[in-house]
Amino acid sequence: MEKNFETSFTGWSFILAAVLLWFGWALSPHHIGEYIVASDFTKIGESVWYWIWMYRIHIFGWVTMGISMFALLSLTSGIPYRVVVLPGIGMVIVGTFTLAIANAFYYNFGAWGVGKTAGLTSDEITVFMDSILSTNQYVTCFLRFGRIFSGVGLVLLGYAFIKWKLLSNWLGWFTMILGFVAMGIILSIPDNFEIYKPVFHIKVLWLLAMGGSLLTQGIHLPNVKK
Repeated sequence: MEKNFETSFTGWSFILAAVLLWFGWALSPHHIGEYIVASDFTKIGESVWYWIWMYRIHIFGWVTMGISMFALLSLTSGIPYRVVVLPGIGMVIVGTFTLAIANAFYYNFGAWGVGKTAGLTSDEITVFMDSILSTNQYVTCFLRFGRIFSGVGLVLLGYAFIKWKLLSNWLGWFTMILGFVAMGIILSIPDNFEIYKPVFHIKVLWLLAMGGSLLTQGIHLPNVKK
């Protein structure tokens, strides 16, 4: 098992991503649902700047997760496991930044909508909500596809962990099962937003497990020839 600066940097990146993601979410005074609704603006307006900063922290958590995956990619680009690891990490990265973009929409429109709806009548607010309906719908697609892309990547990554014993066997199965669960909920349950919520917290635990494993045990990179 290799333990060096590279594994330490990667491990701490995973842990930092988990901290930023979870505390940005946990400390937020208001959570937007699958769609932005008019009542969100009232709640956000009660502590708009605090809400903005918590959302910024949360979004940087997704960005840091992307960084951690790129760092893991640099560790696992050897032959022959890269044929599975690279597409797996690539799909997780695509999904992660898709989720970051979707959350950036909620952050921007949530803060912007507070000012836009201030002093409006209920009919005027309805008109405003109708004007952002198509964007609202579009961004929910970002959420769903970001979760599916990430799930596919986690399945491939977990398989690579198990096949080449890159990390602990239990972590490989954890990674693979998390990927299947993430995909399964989105694909099989139409009204899935509330049901999917626990998966976010499980993903945070996965990030912590990845970081802790890399810091304490390092990574096994078998020197297997073609």
